[in-house]
Amino acid sequence: MKMLNVALPKGRLGEKVYAMFEKAGFECHSIKENNRKLIFENEAVGVRYFWVKPSDVAIYVERGAADIGVAGKDILLEYEPDVYELFDLDIGKCRMAVAAKKDFRDNPNHTLRVATKFSNIAQSYYASKGRDIDIIHLNGSIEIAPILDLSDVIVDIVETGTTLKENDLEVFETIVPISARLIANKSAFKFKGDIIEKIVGSMAAQTEVSK
Repeated sequence: MKMLNVALPKGRLGEKVYAMFEKAGFECHSIKENNRKLIFENEAVGVRYFWVKPSDVAIYVERGAADIGVAGKDILLEYEPDVYELFDLDIGKCRMAVAAKKDFRDNPNHTLRVATKFSNIAQSYYASKGRDIDIIHLNGSIEIAPILDLSDVIVDIVETGTTLKENDLEVFETIVPISARLIANKSAFKFKGDIIEKIVGSMAAQTEVSK
C-alpha cells in the first residue's frame, strides 16, 4: 500500500485538522500520545503524519516531502507555492487587514510606510489601488511600528482584534479573509488522486455539517 504523507501545522489548528482526517478514516492513534515525536504512521490505513511549523507546510508539500498538507490562505498568497489548493476547510478563520492608530488619516501626497511580515500581500494590495508605499519588513510585534512612528500603517492577520485595541490601533481596511486550506503536491495528486479525492470528499461533508 502506498503511504500518504501528510504535513500538519503544529498547534491547535493542526489538532483540529487531524480530527477531520481521523473522521475521514485515516486515524493514527500514536499522534495523540504525549511525546515529542514529530512523525507518526499507521501502516494499516496507509498514512504518515508529521508536525511542522505552519509557515513551512507549503514548502514540504511543494517539494514533495508531503503529498498533502494544510496551510493558511495567508501563506499561499504570500509565498505563492506551486501546489494545488484543493479545499477551504472553513477553520482557522481570520482576516488580513490594514490597521493604524485611531487618529490616522492617509495623505496621498506622501509615500505610505507599511510595516508587515506579509510584504507580497501588502505590495499587491496597494499596487491594485495605485498607492505608492514603502515596505518595512518585520518578523514580530508588528503593532509597535506605528506607535513608535516607524510606520504609518501595518498589514497583519487579525483574529479578534484584541491586541490592536490594547495598543490603541484599529482596523481601517480588510484585504482578504483567511482560513485553512487543504493543499496537494502536483505530482502526488496525479499518482494518489483517488485517496486524496476521498479525503476531500469527507472533509467537504464534515464542513457542511458544521455550518
